[in-house]
Amino acid sequence: MSAPPAPGAAALVITGPTSGGKTGLAAEIARRTGGTILSLDSMKVYRRLDIGTAKPSGALRAELRFELIDLREPWESFSAADYLEAWRRAAAKHPGPCLISGGTTFYLRALRDGLFEGPTAAPAVRARLAAEAERSGVGALHRRLATVDPVAAARIHATDLRRIVRALEVQETSGEPLTAWQARRRPLLDPERTWLIGVFRRRAELHARIDERVERMFAAGWVDEVRSLLDAHDPPWGPEAAQSIGYERIRAALLEGRDPRDEIPAIQARTRGFARNQITGVRKLPIEWWEAGERDELLARIERAKVDQGEFPRDEARRARAKEI
Repeated sequence: MSAPPAPGAAALVITGPTSGGKTGLAAEIARRTGGTILSLDSMKVYRRLDIGTAKPSGALRAELRFELIDLREPWESFSAADYLEAWRRAAAKHPGPCLISGGTTFYLRALRDGLFEGPTAAPAVRARLAAEAERSGVGALHRRLATVDPVAAARIHATDLRRIVRALEVQETSGEPLTAWQARRRPLLDPERTWLIGVFRRRAELHARIDERVERMFAAGWVDEVRSLLDAHDPPWGPEAAQSIGYERIRAALLEGRDPRDEIPAIQARTRGFARNQITGVRKLPIEWWEAGERDELLARIERAKVDQGEFPRDEARRARAKEI
């Protein structure tokens, strides 16, 4: 299952928090459909970051087709716009609806809603508006926004200084309101023909899986992976790849002569916090949450569905499960 690059493509998306079992479920679907898995992960795009990003194993990648993995060196830049362009190229190689798997919410929203490509930042205008907010209050800027872009003002809270300043900056520098720019966004996926499936695990189980995975990563040679990156390039990764959890902590331990394994508890805690943020980020999306024990039922439902025609069941009760996570 994959997709043409044109906007409005149909898709089956497997998402949810880290360590939930997304890759395993997507792999089983791909086996049954003979499809390609398009990765939805902002860290798996980097070569050499293998163990710490939980990339599919070599055996799994030999068995199934994966796209959007290993696109850049970790010291190279890679943006959401780069991801969308790579997605278009990857999807163009495979006919039919997409099978997408991953937990990067920003990429998912960009695929569903399009990416906002407004005018470049204007630091001088931004600084002036911020100074005005200091003198007159944020409310004064919000009232001004309501006169030039009432739709944006209605969406942005009256105390959200950052977003108010950006909306006024766009209007001043381009002569067009922010909402006019946003209306030009072109989604690559059709929300009406996109089936969002979330892997649902209770908090205690998810935390246990996260802790176990971090231990497995160290046992699999994560420290040696970081050593090889230190030998390969200085710095070993750029600001985007540096966001991958654990790499900076292991690097610091090695450079300071400490045992990197002492970082395991901190990395586990950081990963649990990341999982909570992932869940928060997708709660408002129309995701159907399925528990791991319901996999057979889910797979049977997927096989009966006609995702490419937008004909798949919509289960509001499963969407409501987001409140339980």
